[in-house]
Amino acid sequence: MGQRWLRNGYLITMNEGRHVYPRGDVLVEGDRIVAAGRVDPALVKPDAEVIDVRGKLVLPGLVNTHVHLSQQLARGLADDVDLLTWLRRRIWPYESNMTLEDSYISSLACCLELIRSGVTCFAEAGGQEVDGMGRAVREAGLRGVLSRSTMDSGEGLPDNWAESTDACLEHQVRLIETWHGAADGRIRVWFNVRTIFNASDDLLVRTKQLADRYRVGIHMHVAEIEEENRYALATRGATTVRHLQRLGVLDRNLLAVHAVWLDEEELELFRQHDVKVSHNPAAALKVALGLPKIPEMLSRGICVSIGTDGAPSNNRMDLMSDMYLASLLQKGRLLDPQAMPAERMLEMATINGARCLGLDGEIGSLEPGKKADLIVLAADDVGVLPMHDPVANLVYAMRSGNVVSSMVDGRWIMRDRVILGVDEYAVLQEARIRAASLLERSGIALKPRFPIPERQWRDEP
Repeated sequence: MGQRWLRNGYLITMNEGRHVYPRGDVLVEGDRIVAAGRVDPALVKPDAEVIDVRGKLVLPGLVNTHVHLSQQLARGLADDVDLLTWLRRRIWPYESNMTLEDSYISSLACCLELIRSGVTCFAEAGGQEVDGMGRAVREAGLRGVLSRSTMDSGEGLPDNWAESTDACLEHQVRLIETWHGAADGRIRVWFNVRTIFNASDDLLVRTKQLADRYRVGIHMHVAEIEEENRYALATRGATTVRHLQRLGVLDRNLLAVHAVWLDEEELELFRQHDVKVSHNPAAALKVALGLPKIPEMLSRGICVSIGTDGAPSNNRMDLMSDMYLASLLQKGRLLDPQAMPAERMLEMATINGARCLGLDGEIGSLEPGKKADLIVLAADDVGVLPMHDPVANLVYAMRSGNVVSSMVDGRWIMRDRVILGVDEYAVLQEARIRAASLLERSGIALKPRFPIPERQWRDEP
């Protein structure tokens, strides 16, 4: 790849100084950023591709730190139910009937939606058929941190998911050896513990040991619902967070997802151990998890990022919508319009997300030497103009439809709203077929919301 010179855009760098350039440039060569802001013409080669982004916003690609790729075909299967019903009666029957090819198509469909919402990097929360996920991420061109949903105990598990602690860990080690560093380094693999409901202490301790050995992270749902803490108290003698601390699992390589039910002491434990947090606002509301103390975490120096969760719990894999929602939720919770300002939200979706995944040395900001992961947003539609405050407009007014182009590793994966390298229409057609087949195999019966007459008017003679 030669040089690409993006010129005259409203450049939001998210660098350490949080510099913004109303008419800024980005010079890319290969997979790296050569310059950002003011570009010395002497750095530009004669054959560089010049791209005029006048009137558009240019910023680091968004980082979605909690996604369920394998759940994309389950959108609409678990609406308006509580979490445990959602999990044990809807999602697990669905996921446990997936084939490797189902997982591949589901993951590819999810990747398409992520690309269109401005996401260039994500963390997968764990499915079973990770080989299908890896294939999809490689083809889509995204940057992803994959993990396998890991459970060695607990109620409600499908029969075909029953496996020993040793088997759980062996599967994950194989995935690391197969996929970690694949696709020119775009794919990483972490260890995973789904939740304390389905994890023995042996699994928790040995997962931490292996994560440290391989120098990767642990992706885990933590303190997601109030019932979880009651369960942990009854079975382990302490809340989830305190029990993880007692086992030595609380550490800088733990990504705690949701983290809703934390008291003041547990917030302090997160700070002391540099635990990372993925906040999923839409899922927290839709499945009625509760509202986490995000401003309180940030004020303590806890690194908080943002995620969408999966299609059955959020329905919209749109990180830009989640930025908007997360900010408004905390303003309303604390009755303070400055509780979660736009610039904090953008940090959570970019540089904080990168730090949560251990990638802040590579992505999350537009700086010389970093990977060229960036997005371009149009700012000329009626729902966005006027642009008095571009950063605020980005968080409060823009939507995924404003994303026009996306670059990962210096390669365009979407340009002028056309996704490259993947036949989007063919994927969506295949997704419809496989979703219908999965619904039938899983035995999930959804009642119609409104009565359906036995005979439609079109059927009348």
